[in-house]
Amino acid sequence: MNKQSRLTTYILIGLALGIITGYIANINLVDASRASFADTMALITTLFLRLIKMIIAPLVFSTLVCGIAKMGDATAVGRVGVKTLGWFFIASVMSLTLGLILVNLFRPGDALLGHMAATAAKTDLATSSLTLKDFVTHLVPASIVDGMAKNEILQIVIFSLFFGSAAAAIGPKANALIEALDGVAHVMLKVTGYVMKFAPFAVFAAVAGTIAKSGLGVLSTYGVFMAEFYFGIALLWALLIFIGFLFLKGRIFDLMKEMRSPALLAFSTASSEAAYPKTLEGLERFGVRNRIASFVLPIGYSFNLDGSMMYCTFATVFIAQAYGIEMSLGQQMTMMAVLMLTSKGMAGVPRASLVVIAATLGQFNIPEAGMLLLLGIDHFLDMARSATNVIGNGIATAVVAKWEGEMDPPKPANAELA
Repeated sequence: MNKQSRLTTYILIGLALGIITGYIANINLVDASRASFADTMALITTLFLRLIKMIIAPLVFSTLVCGIAKMGDATAVGRVGVKTLGWFFIASVMSLTLGLILVNLFRPGDALLGHMAATAAKTDLATSSLTLKDFVTHLVPASIVDGMAKNEILQIVIFSLFFGSAAAAIGPKANALIEALDGVAHVMLKVTGYVMKFAPFAVFAAVAGTIAKSGLGVLSTYGVFMAEFYFGIALLWALLIFIGFLFLKGRIFDLMKEMRSPALLAFSTASSEAAYPKTLEGLERFGVRNRIASFVLPIGYSFNLDGSMMYCTFATVFIAQAYGIEMSLGQQMTMMAVLMLTSKGMAGVPRASLVVIAATLGQFNIPEAGMLLLLGIDHFLDMARSATNVIGNGIATAVVAKWEGEMDPPKPANAELA
């Protein structure tokens, strides 16, 4: 938590210094010099983007395979597994759709139109670049090595699904391999931490270059974007609680009281992982039996990131809007399907949504540099995402317990949990 706090502080310092430096450059340099300054700053952002893209393939593969393998055989877990995955699917579609509706309604990226780097703005989303034939063809890799080398995220996900399912079916014989991949996942998390140390410099360069070119007026977009995103998060909470009410009736409000502490912890630390123990404790105190809570909740942390998924559609289309790239309804539906896959198995990854967005932007020919528009305020957005992930998983676990008849009367606050 201390390291995360320091990183956030450094990013905010980089943001502030970038604003000051960009403003000084904007008022003191002529147009040609401003362009040269922006190009120089772009070198730093390009380095950071390449570092981010470097970790995508091994990170997605290792985390997704481990997540699937640890679930076990779906036929063995029976109704619980089917109902859990069914709930997660519905919640994922709802979250992604809500983000898509709101970003098209508010269109926050329009305020940045014309302010982005000219070289990046030339990239366009060709109508023929994402036909159904191309999408289906790219689902299955001819060679997983080639897919990883080219960062073909869909191919990596499909291979990981088969690989993880096969590992789960084999059973104990695959334990050593899964432990090795779990080690790879932890190493990649460490590498991600190293990469994020460059984030303050990337934020400084991105903001300084943008303001040097376009002036301070561009900053108003950040405040508007955050307000619109938090409004979307509030709507998502209302939807989740309403759906929970349909199954849990009045007890949903007792559940929200139990989730208040872990949600606050997740919000303040910008980490839903930090709130896991308190979430499990709160669910058991609410009355969810341990065998259900200990099964559903860990899967939810890999497959049910409601806040993060809403953010992915909201942010990706925002970046497209900022570059003047209009996506058709069909393309946005395809993007939603891509995000449905790429957002899985990423629990515990620092700035996981940025990694997912970076991977998705490349699939749709949207300039990856647009991701840096959000990096300076990502911590504040991550706070809301993390708290929402906790609420979504808490409701999901309680509803599955209710379906299975595994719900006990609430336990006293000072009761010892099994």
